[in-house]
Amino acid sequence: MSLRKFKTTLVAMLLGSLAATGSVSAARDLVGAPAPDFTLSGLSGPNLRLSEYQGRVVMINFWATWCGPCRQEMPALQTIYQRYEPAGFTLLGVNVDAEPDGARRMAEEMGVSFPLLFDASKEVSKLYDVRAMPVTVLVDRDGTVRYVHHGYKPGYESDYLDQVRSLLRED
Repeated sequence: MSLRKFKTTLVAMLLGSLAATGSVSAARDLVGAPAPDFTLSGLSGPNLRLSEYQGRVVMINFWATWCGPCRQEMPALQTIYQRYEPAGFTLLGVNVDAEPDGARRMAEEMGVSFPLLFDASKEVSKLYDVRAMPVTVLVDRDGTVRYVHHGYKPGYESDYLDQVRSLLRED
């Protein structure tokens, strides 16, 4: 077992024991655990499956058109995607609106080029314990959830950048 896998397993065990005592939220339980796999339809047409991105660092950003902070962080997410996509990074924007038309318009207006997926039924949002918008999840190359961010305030993109860079440097 590699040192990184050992650390990931140890963190998962510690978080699991804390969760059993009620000391952490369900979303925190994701950290150190395998990212729940899902398949969603995308803006570009075909369905996308998270497991297809195994071997890449993946950011999953849950957002809605009515969410002000979501709109505010979208340009920063686009910049991170453009800069690090060639290095093995993927960003999946998971929209939770009931109808995809507003999300399509917003993506066009904001020049979003990363894959947009639609979770109108909220099934994937439930898998990731999304209770408020936005929620950003970072998954390492092995498919393990490493970071979960709730909400957005200016400056969070610095944390995203540090974490993406760190995960990309890992073997």
